[in-house]
Amino acid sequence: MKLNIALLAGDGIGPEVIDQAVKVSDAIAKKFNHEINWKPALTGAAAIDAVGEPYPDETHDICVSSDAVLFGAIGHPRFDNDPSAKVRPEQGLLKMRKKLGLFANVRPTFTFPSLLDKSPLKRERIEGTDLVFLRELTGGIYFGEKGRRDEGETAFDNCVYTRDEVKRLAVKGFELAMTRGKKLCCVDKANVLETSRLWRETVQAMEKDYPEVEVSYEFVDAVAMRLVQWPNSYDVLITENLFGDILTDEASVISGSMGLMPSASLGSDIGLFEPIHGSYPQATGLNIANPMATVLSAAMMFENFGLQEEGKAIRDAVNNALDKGIVTEDLADGGKAYGTSEVGDWLAENI
Repeated sequence: MKLNIALLAGDGIGPEVIDQAVKVSDAIAKKFNHEINWKPALTGAAAIDAVGEPYPDETHDICVSSDAVLFGAIGHPRFDNDPSAKVRPEQGLLKMRKKLGLFANVRPTFTFPSLLDKSPLKRERIEGTDLVFLRELTGGIYFGEKGRRDEGETAFDNCVYTRDEVKRLAVKGFELAMTRGKKLCCVDKANVLETSRLWRETVQAMEKDYPEVEVSYEFVDAVAMRLVQWPNSYDVLITENLFGDILTDEASVISGSMGLMPSASLGSDIGLFEPIHGSYPQATGLNIANPMATVLSAAMMFENFGLQEEGKAIRDAVNNALDKGIVTEDLADGGKAYGTSEVGDWLAENI
């Protein structure tokens, strides 16, 4: 297969972890006789510095002409610490999701047998955890009308959803549940929010189309609690943008490190694949960032192309590295810590 992949390294540790995913992907291409054409493009703070725009038109053109996007991370402290900044790296991410039609964020959470004791939760609570969040990405409070009134003393952010937006995400949730444990949880706050009532009634009306799927409805605060009590009770969860943003970060630490969890953002055409961690600017250039989430994001990318064996080869290499202690300092636990590039080299050679 010949693949054109847009490569958006971004900011902070983004370029370092992306480099390792490229090494691993190239090793897969060599092993399975594929051809990858990497198409680098600017985004985030790096793009602001270069052209004054966090998601330039040139980058968008590269993305839409590619088969998928592999993305690092964006963000820089100089924007985080300046509330008055008019242009921010994160605006580029929101713009990219909107323009590429990436409405479904797929965030798996699973455990690694060799790392169970590194989780902040007890082993017996997390063993067997294998859940997936589908977070709606292009609607809700992040995209609603926002502003100030009363001379700046009052602020507002409107949360708006249409039934079609809810339905297209729910379809992906039901379809994913059918390939897994056939359990779907709709996460909302329907006892308070009108948008949540729309979510719940829309999903309820769809149940008849998927009779094999067991559907539950839970308030977001209850799910936040249950994620640390019984995470292995969940299979597929669907939810709106803000709730999903918070809950997926909570779920990510179950595995023991945010540096291990991949994600995908999907629409009707192109898919974007990225680690869930941020740009971690404090570690930039230190060769200490954990690249495995980005590498596993590449595995999701191959699997999205229907290349299941290729994805499995990457996952097997990551599990082998974890078993043998070929890890960066966040997982070394007093043992030898390998550099970001050393881990990437080992994974590629193992493949």
